Amino acid sequence: MKTIAYCAFVLLGVIWGSNFIFMKWAADYITPQQVAFLRVVFGFVPLLVFAVIRGEIRIRDMRYIHHFVVMAFLATAIYYFAFAKGAALLLSSVAGMLSGAIPLFTFVTALLFLREERPTPKSLIGVALGFAGVVLIARPWQLDGAQMADGGVSLVGTAYMVGGALSVGCSFVYARKFITPLKLSAVSLSTYQIGIATAIFAIATDYTNIDAVFSDPKTALGLVVGLGILGTGLAYILYYFIVANLGAMAASGVTYLPPLVAMAVGIILVGEPLASLDVVAMMAILIGVFLQQTGKRIIPVTKEISENKAA
Repeated sequence: MKTIAYCAFVLLGVIWGSNFIFMKWAADYITPQQVAFLRVVFGFVPLLVFAVIRGEIRIRDMRYIHHFVVMAFLATAIYYFAFAKGAALLLSSVAGMLSGAIPLFTFVTALLFLREERPTPKSLIGVALGFAGVVLIARPWQLDGAQMADGGVSLVGTAYMVGGALSVGCSFVYARKFITPLKLSAVSLSTYQIGIATAIFAIATDYTNIDAVFSDPKTALGLVVGLGILGTGLAYILYYFIVANLGAMAASGVTYLPPLVAMAVGIILVGEPLASLDVVAMMAILIGVFLQQTGKRIIPVTKEISENKAA
């Protein structure tokens, strides 16, 4: 079973890492908000089927709907929209590299809002190194709007990626404080979360010309299968399968793969330019995340809760 779990680990990293090029393709035809909406729609369907088959949908869980709404905003709606917007303004490889900073934002928000998280010199060095990598990718000393083909990076696009990473970081903290004590199934929570996010986008999205994305078979396939069915629906199922078979700490290591995959896809398959500074920046982020993950100190309350918090 562990061999299958490790295969799922690699597959999940490839799926998440390839999402950025699919978002960029779709953004050529429809708005980032429409991209996010269609992504959750096509991701929610397999999740719902999986949850129903497992008998994970329960009416009594709706007493916690206020928590599900918060998670839907932080971990799906804001996150998906911000990343879709960032991917539209940046090279897909650059957007993917910036996504590697998610654990850094999670750590910072946890330090601010969770008493059991305590910084160590090693973790603080990791955070500083990781954010230095983000700054190197953003290149704030360059004028915004520089041509990406010439190595320029949109500060607005970087800001959206940072905002999306921050939103996910806040969602982890919220989940630790309010969701973990509920003892809900991870499959149930994911289904409620994505379902509510789908409803949010359905209300807020402008549908004008949303069908334009289906005029290009390659782009439509990337959106429906790559972003929706695989990148949202299957990705959640794979993640929780990995957690169950390898443990939460091992599963968290999957965040190292998407930046590398996104860079490889953007450069090798799409022909995007690669600046040497971007390589340095990505290594700074990955090393920073490694130091932060291995250097953090958690004050446990119980063994079970401590393991849940690590997730």
